[in-house]
Amino acid sequence: MQPLSAQSGQPLSADSTSHPRGLYLLFATEMWERFSYYGMRAVLVLFLTKAMMMDKAFASKFYGGYTSLVYLTPLIGGFISDRYWGNRRSIITGGLLMALGQFTLFFCASNYGPVESHALSHWLLYLGLGVMIVGNGFFKPNISSMVGTLYSATDKRKDAAYTIFYMGINLGSFIGNTITSLIGDTGNPSDFRWAFLACGIAMLLGTVVFNWGKDKYLHTPTGEQVGLTPVQSGGIMGVYALLPVLLALILGILWLDSAKFPTIAPLLGVAVLGISYMIFSDKSLSGADVKGIMVIFIVSFFVVFFWAAFEQAPASLTFFADEQMDRTIFGYTLPASIFQNLNAIFVVIGAPLMAMVWTALGRRGAEPPSPLKMSIGLAFLAAGYLVMCFGVNNLQPGVKVSMFFLVALYFLHSVGELCLSPIGLSLVNKLAPVKFASLLMAVWFLANAAANYLAGYMSSLYPDPASTGPAPQLLGFQINNLYDFFMVFVVSAAAAAIILFLLSGKLAKMMDARNYPAPTPQA
Repeated sequence: MQPLSAQSGQPLSADSTSHPRGLYLLFATEMWERFSYYGMRAVLVLFLTKAMMMDKAFASKFYGGYTSLVYLTPLIGGFISDRYWGNRRSIITGGLLMALGQFTLFFCASNYGPVESHALSHWLLYLGLGVMIVGNGFFKPNISSMVGTLYSATDKRKDAAYTIFYMGINLGSFIGNTITSLIGDTGNPSDFRWAFLACGIAMLLGTVVFNWGKDKYLHTPTGEQVGLTPVQSGGIMGVYALLPVLLALILGILWLDSAKFPTIAPLLGVAVLGISYMIFSDKSLSGADVKGIMVIFIVSFFVVFFWAAFEQAPASLTFFADEQMDRTIFGYTLPASIFQNLNAIFVVIGAPLMAMVWTALGRRGAEPPSPLKMSIGLAFLAAGYLVMCFGVNNLQPGVKVSMFFLVALYFLHSVGELCLSPIGLSLVNKLAPVKFASLLMAVWFLANAAANYLAGYMSSLYPDPASTGPAPQLLGFQINNLYDFFMVFVVSAAAAAIILFLLSGKLAKMMDARNYPAPTPQA
């Protein structure tokens, strides 16, 4: 039976250039969710330091703990979706929880101040972020996976569909960041609440749009509904009852890690060891499978170095833009947080150009293997921070740095992202054995979680000019000024790039073993 067009009732060919309406429903849902997430994240550290009166080091670690848990909970949400809830129920529940979290932050920001005099506001901060972490765990892994279910396995439009969906992510990030920067990052701490309110409304709108269109548009080419509750599910209400327990666990981890002692780092280590044991103890894996899995683990390790430096954008780089950069253009002072938008702009412009470059090189047989592309991405990352080093070298007190240096950094980092992020995701999908596809994607999520946690720690080393305490240190290296701080990222990213470059040939051979395994000996 041929699938029918929702518009005309005529057979819809898999070779058609049009896409099912369900794709645009998911596009809109994801766009509003990314508005909510990136819009809030753009002003978070400024809210923590300027309204909640946290020092930069504590605010940076707090930010790192939050973003790290954002990448951890999808492991739980994905499992619950597969076994009990299905995509649709998970997305709606996650969306409502994230909207509730944003509205909680609105009330937190309506009565802000230091913890000594505004304890309730600080508890609302933890509660709002905790609810959003739990909600994200259900939303994030399910919205993306639904895109592929709208197409048949052989449909040539699937790659284009994910490109369209990815544009929704960047569009939502751009709109959200712009609006929250303009209405929240005004110099008046009381205005941060409007940023959180806007993010809550956006998340609620995205959830309502999804719920409105899910039954009408989310189906396979043959008309079968996708993302429904699993037929054998017997724990739907039981999971709802467990949500408060999960929230309490998340809140406890977040509070302990930020206020008492490191909790998330050991948790990440245990998760990596546990997943490694589950995979490598399986005796059914072939030698080629093992080599492919080892490649995934190795490149994931290098990914940590990339994102830990890249994710300084909402943390230390925002501190820098706020305090040390000349943001005046044509007599108007730009909000410090709005510069984070440059990444989305450069990615949207650069993604098709980068695809053309790889395609052209591939036609000539000169396309570099994936590990080499990723090492190039790390090199661009190092180059971005090297530009910043030139900008702040011998910087005199009271002198502002030109915004050109930060714009150049974001441009180089965006090129690096295009060399590394989509390439890495594709590599995991290609090399992961089918039976461990979800677990190995979890390894990728864990790498991002570890990187965001490390990003918060690295941002805590930012040399605050207002601080009268001793200079921060990293492995015995004293960070006395901004030049020292940015040079740490130059050295770490460049070293990672060189090592991955040297390993790329060996890794490429291991990948070939996975893609073209040796023939089985005949008896």
